[in-house]
Amino acid sequence: MPTVIPFVPQRITVHLGPPDASVANVTVNFSDYVKNVASSEIYPTWDESALRANIYAIVSFALNRVYTEFYRSRGYDFDITSSTAYDQAFVNGRSFFDNISRIVDQLFNDYLRRPGFVEPLAAKFCNGTTVTCEGLSQWGSQNLAQQGYDSTQILRSYYGNVEIVNNAPIQGITSSYPETPLRRGSSGPNVVVVQVELNRIAQNYPAIPKLAVVDGIYGSRTEASVRRFQDIFSLTPDGIVGKSTWYALVRLYTAVTSLAELRSQGQRFYSISWEYPQAIRQGDQGEKVRHLQYMLSVLSAYIQQIPSLNVDGIFGTNTKNAVLAAQRYFGLPETGTVDEATWDRIYDQFSGIENVSLRNAEIFPEASLTNSPARQRHARSTTITQFPGRDLLLGNQDSIRQEVIR
Repeated sequence: MPTVIPFVPQRITVHLGPPDASVANVTVNFSDYVKNVASSEIYPTWDESALRANIYAIVSFALNRVYTEFYRSRGYDFDITSSTAYDQAFVNGRSFFDNISRIVDQLFNDYLRRPGFVEPLAAKFCNGTTVTCEGLSQWGSQNLAQQGYDSTQILRSYYGNVEIVNNAPIQGITSSYPETPLRRGSSGPNVVVVQVELNRIAQNYPAIPKLAVVDGIYGSRTEASVRRFQDIFSLTPDGIVGKSTWYALVRLYTAVTSLAELRSQGQRFYSISWEYPQAIRQGDQGEKVRHLQYMLSVLSAYIQQIPSLNVDGIFGTNTKNAVLAAQRYFGLPETGTVDEATWDRIYDQFSGIENVSLRNAEIFPEASLTNSPARQRHARSTTITQFPGRDLLLGNQDSIRQEVIR
């Protein structure tokens, strides 16, 4: 399964004031940005474990702003502001403390995230004295350091279960928009992004038709869903995902999933293997359960004997009941356990619905092939939706080392 690793930008553009203030922007190296903020936010005399914890938070928060295109999706020409009411303190032209610079050089491409989530943690913090918040307390982190806490223990004290991604790749910031509009007949990872975003936004805006299959094929159902989205959010309802519609999707997806908040619902990217796994039974959890539930949820919309269920990756009573119903419908032994015969019948029925009912094979003949490239493409993100410039195929992976905070 591909591992999704957001990139660390080489440079970042800072707006020297609140978002709508008529002030200058400055573009600086990302590591210098972190050194500036750290030198402005914390004291160099603090214990090193406190300094490290705060620098991890500073990096993660800034990367979250870049990854979610928080300001650029709203039409601004910068990535972050210098206003502490919105972001982090940045003092243009200031000098850096030597010990802070040394630590930043080691950590500027390490960041925090929740296990299983893609996006860098929106690691909010405050001084903990005149201002308190849900995130890290800067003075509190120093108090913990003086009690012997290391940086990971300090971070876990404030943020709970987080992990550190080490040595994330570095590259220039690029727009997530694919530069050419997506329309009927388009296919590939960018269409997957649109379909995933539409389905998630539709949970909050039920008038948007949900897509039964996320397949990377821009067919009539995707076009209808895009048109309804455009109509609801006062965009030209042409069914084409141009730049305005693309960034409206990014902005709404970020909002409904709280990706730019400390309590994010989390973004997950999955590649789908259609191969039969080992037997799946009640009590199991994970991606194969989620995949099974997804296929069953599609079948339930077409076969009334199969009850609907939530796709949550947990094989509980509802999932077992759906499996039993499917086995009964297909004339298989009613065990409630998904063996190879049950998996194959569920997949065959699902595949038939996908290829016949949910697609127009005359318009998209390649998509009807089980092993076609269109079926195997999946998005990897630099920003929230940024395609890395090459297709990701099943079996691809990154070699980025991850350290789990325990």
